[in-house]
Amino acid sequence: MAGAGDEGRLDTTGPEDVSGGAGAGGDPGERDGRGRRRRRRRRKKGGGAGGLPPAAPSDKPESAGGGDSQEPEAAWDLETFVVPEKPGLMRFHDIELPVGIMHAIAALGFEYCTPIQAAALPVALAGRDVFGRAQTGTGKTAAFLVAMLTRLLRNPLEGRRRKGTPRALILGPTRELVMQIHADALALGAYLPLRVLSVYGGMDYNRQEQALKAGPVDILVATPGRLLDFKRHRVVELAEVDCLVIDEADRMLDMGFLPDVSNIIRSTLPRERRHTMLFSATLTPEVRRLASQWTREPVHVDIEPTQVAVDTVEPVTYIVRDDEKFTVLVNLIRKRGLTRVLVFCNRRDQTARICDHLQAHGMVAEQISGDVPQKTRVRTLSRFREGDVRVLVATDVAARGIHVEGISHVVNFDLPENPEDYVHRIGRTGRAGERGTSVSFASETDAFYVEPIEAFIGRPLPRSFPDQDELLEPLPPPLRPLAEKARRGAGGPGRRPGGGRGGAGGSRGHSAGGFGRRGR
Repeated sequence: MAGAGDEGRLDTTGPEDVSGGAGAGGDPGERDGRGRRRRRRRRKKGGGAGGLPPAAPSDKPESAGGGDSQEPEAAWDLETFVVPEKPGLMRFHDIELPVGIMHAIAALGFEYCTPIQAAALPVALAGRDVFGRAQTGTGKTAAFLVAMLTRLLRNPLEGRRRKGTPRALILGPTRELVMQIHADALALGAYLPLRVLSVYGGMDYNRQEQALKAGPVDILVATPGRLLDFKRHRVVELAEVDCLVIDEADRMLDMGFLPDVSNIIRSTLPRERRHTMLFSATLTPEVRRLASQWTREPVHVDIEPTQVAVDTVEPVTYIVRDDEKFTVLVNLIRKRGLTRVLVFCNRRDQTARICDHLQAHGMVAEQISGDVPQKTRVRTLSRFREGDVRVLVATDVAARGIHVEGISHVVNFDLPENPEDYVHRIGRTGRAGERGTSVSFASETDAFYVEPIEAFIGRPLPRSFPDQDELLEPLPPPLRPLAEKARRGAGGPGRRPGGGRGGAGGSRGHSAGGFGRRGR
């Protein structure tokens, strides 16, 4: 799959920095130590197959410590990292990366580049601007991080540097994505004397400010709003940024960040003196126009979304009524023994209702959406990653940056209104060469989204009715009363307000909050 690549390819989609750490103003050594212990536990459990595996042995140096206690590169010999040549695959050896980066790649267990890495890295390392069209799961994060780290190492700054003045800047639209990129930068920069920080809303402003004032910053990963807050208060100075990455540019535009992003870019070095890499899932005219404004004759790298969408993910679409969706969801998870499921909804209020109904039926479920405080979202993602949460219910925006190993099933409780979001959603499973399943519910309120999705991915979505005896078996009564908010929901999580069928009961089985059953 072009998305995650074959086994042994580098796709930095691993454990998120959930401890605050340097990005939130905490102690980077303390955070990295806890992260290593979690990664070692996952490795002992057989983790690491999907996305970024447990990153390094316990004696690796801290990557956010400013280089005070770095292990000499001579302690690791590149000749010990042997990767055979394979037809059609590019090795990381083939692009002459610094030894410290190769050390991290070897520790992460990767050998060959994914398609976007093979296409983007050579031109980026040559100093050319890059405009990449790539979906989630293609390995693009590693592509721009490796290029950025290499540039910093090959062009060291002389003399004393000011605090809060980064050399390289990465912009992401959501907190989760920023946290993920930060964690990936720490993993790839584990053996380098570089300091990486991240700033984003929803976390302690003062702690992030203290981290920025603690010393020079090499790489800063940020959401636009929080970065501008620090810029207005003169905590951050962007005049020395000579390497810029804008990730998920299309999502930036969708979320209304264009004025903020433009303000930030104007504060960096001119494009003639700046290396710029821009990544987007689509090539809309507006994204193309922005790319031409912010870059210098960029090299275009395209990874077709159809490759990402279908190679390792089996699509299943069930034709259901709105009031049958929850019954099918619960029976699917229970009867097929699913242990790590990601459920997508289109609305924040619906994520809360579905989560409450799942909990009432005895499942360990949590939700993340814009209504959930950031600290709670961080803890929830950590528990989901560790296997303590069986079902995670999420909205599209809140789920940006979720990279969790071993998600076997992604469920589209609601089909997305934007076909591109379908590809982003199912890209959370079937990663790193593993197989995954995407289950979609097509009901009377969202079935008309199927054809645009099929046109976008270039393939039909197989459709069928759920099995009457297995997936439509009436559910037993919930184990506890529903929350007041869920009870007040119009028709329960399976219906939109004011529409559909169902009620508070049924002739057979149980129907809570408007969940119904197929008529006989």
